[in-house]
Amino acid sequence: MVKQVPDTKRIIGNAMKEDGTVNRSALPAIFNPEDLHALELALSLKDRYEGTVTVLTMGPPSAAEVLRESLYRGADKAFLITDRKFAGADTLATSYTLAKAIRKIEPDFDLVVCGRQAIDGDTAQVGPQTAEKLGIPQISYVENIDKLEDGKITTKRVIKNGAEWVRCPMPMLMTVVESANEPRPPRAKRLMKYKNAATVLELDNLLHKFPEFQDQESLKNYLQKKGLLIPIITVADLKVEEERIGLKGSPTRVKKIDSVVLAGGELKIFESSDEAVQELIHELVEDYIVS
Repeated sequence: MVKQVPDTKRIIGNAMKEDGTVNRSALPAIFNPEDLHALELALSLKDRYEGTVTVLTMGPPSAAEVLRESLYRGADKAFLITDRKFAGADTLATSYTLAKAIRKIEPDFDLVVCGRQAIDGDTAQVGPQTAEKLGIPQISYVENIDKLEDGKITTKRVIKNGAEWVRCPMPMLMTVVESANEPRPPRAKRLMKYKNAATVLELDNLLHKFPEFQDQESLKNYLQKKGLLIPIITVADLKVEEERIGLKGSPTRVKKIDSVVLAGGELKIFESSDEAVQELIHELVEDYIVS
């Protein structure tokens, strides 16, 4: 699972709507950083053990861009889950929709891999909630895959002040941290092959680029024949309860957003002496900063 997110390093004044949801049209969009590491981990597993990497994302039609990015890097298949009824979903509604989509697209999956969290919400909830709705075990904060054998996977996961190794039967879900790997760059050959991959929602724009096709239907047939048509999944394709999707299915409400500016407090200078160091340690212990 991957996600297209607003570039939170380039926040501007109208980044939030009045209802507390993100104004995505006002911000540049990027591939969620930790999802790139998750994709790399999935591709490296494919390199070691063979298999197929299927990428899906839920978002507006423009989210097809992260799917093309995934195809450039080595993904085998890509799906866009999009529908106006999915808009405004919080982690509860999103994970419900994603679980339904996974069961429809790849009912016999072995692994679901995603980034630990998205930089637009920083909740780290979608992965674990999706696992719960799929009814499968999960390992969070995965940094490395040691081995995969006899239907079980052994992973290294980071924890506070260290790491632990966990073995888990498949199918299962894992969330991946940034330190897991260095994502491979897009491959030139795949970029040339998939640069015109598109969903049916992008055919109008693509038709301007290829006027030799008389209409969208002929262009769609051409893309399908070449394996360049990215399938879309809508509400009509999933057997979902509509009260559990989108804004309607999202109990989360953002009441207020404040800009937090961290500023230094009082400054105290200690001399370079044993007595001064002892005094500093004493004050840190008294303030429960160290123990």
